[in-house]
Amino acid sequence: MAATDEGGRSRRRTLLAAPDKFRGSLTAPEVVAAVTAAAGPLGWDVVARPLADGGEGMLDAFGGPNRTSTVTGPHGRPVEAQWRHADGVAVIESARASGLDLAGGGSVNDPMAATSRGTGELIADAVLDGAQRVIVGLGGSAMTDGGMAAVEAVVDRLAGQRPIDRGVELLVACDVATVFTDAAAVFGPQKGADPDQVVELTDRLRRVRSHYDDRYGAWLTDHGVDLATAPGGGAAGGLGGGLLVLGGELVPGLRLVAEQVGLDEALEDVDVVVTGEGALDAESFNGKVVGGVVEAALHHDLPVLVLAGTIREDVPDLPARVTTVDLSARFGEDASWGQTAQCTRRAVEQELEHLL
Repeated sequence: MAATDEGGRSRRRTLLAAPDKFRGSLTAPEVVAAVTAAAGPLGWDVVARPLADGGEGMLDAFGGPNRTSTVTGPHGRPVEAQWRHADGVAVIESARASGLDLAGGGSVNDPMAATSRGTGELIADAVLDGAQRVIVGLGGSAMTDGGMAAVEAVVDRLAGQRPIDRGVELLVACDVATVFTDAAAVFGPQKGADPDQVVELTDRLRRVRSHYDDRYGAWLTDHGVDLATAPGGGAAGGLGGGLLVLGGELVPGLRLVAEQVGLDEALEDVDVVVTGEGALDAESFNGKVVGGVVEAALHHDLPVLVLAGTIREDVPDLPARVTTVDLSARFGEDASWGQTAQCTRRAVEQELEHLL
């Protein structure tokens, strides 16, 4: 069925491609490219909105990195960290400077020594580069230092100031409600901390919180922040709390990304929405990309195609307007992992005409 404009004239049908990454297989822009390669020859225009929920992949959602800084890695050694600055907006993934992968993974990470300093150095670089808004994605961190090394790096390099003291807005993508002193108990084991180290790290977080209250109490009071109870203060090993000290605002990651890239506006004039991720499960509908896109598309009464490398059994029942494709089930697990782009193209070709 051909699409028509408000005057009843026929127009090319338009598809919104708004996926998350397929972890380990494709970045979100690569998923968009595969969808476009399938839909274009079938006569569809494609609006590209690669998305992320605030962790790894957020840079891709904003157009990719265009800056590189040498900063302190999680292990204390220099690393080359990519970030983005365009039109006054800087985008930083803390994982690029302070990530667990940089430290070699949880099995070899030193949870007691891992530092957030590199993330603070990136924030300072962004402010000194002239950014008026700095967006920081939390996720995949190696440290549980309460963000103190990051705070010290920012304050030192900005001559005792915070970004907001220079008129710079600091927005932090955060999707957990963990409070500051619970960070070690909740996230420490995945960063390599054994039970005794979790106890030590929790004691350290208590000391860091007291330090923040003593040294930066006026900053916290100005913004009505109580680190003892602030939801999200424990994100990224307490880095969330450290960024609160610097005047940052913790915002749900998908909401932050969607607002910045204009997802709602893109939904106004399309006919079909395609989204997806590597593994679809119940958590996909709990503040994550796929669930957010599905909800927004249904609000606009649009059909949705959800592509997933695999679909878990705990996925909730979805409305009739939502079609799901399990690439592993349809094309085989080896093809789904090793030829994800080709499988994505074939699934779009097979399903697109049936959605209208």
